[in-house]
Amino acid sequence: MSAADKSRGNEQQLRRQVREIEQAAERATDPQERQRLQEKARRLREQAGGREERSPRDLDPMM
Repeated sequence: MSAADKSRGNEQQLRRQVREIEQAAERATDPQERQRLQEKARRLREQAGGREERSPRDLDPMM
């Protein structure tokens, strides 16, 4: 397994986690719990977005 394959798998897993948390937030009846889950999903989404925005130059300073 290459590093790119592993990274892609990690990103897919992160996106799956975000979807699950968002669904849990939709089902939550307690407003505070819903807010907490929405914030957690937002943070994970931002983390996933940061990974996608990196270019190869960011990863390899010799480029």
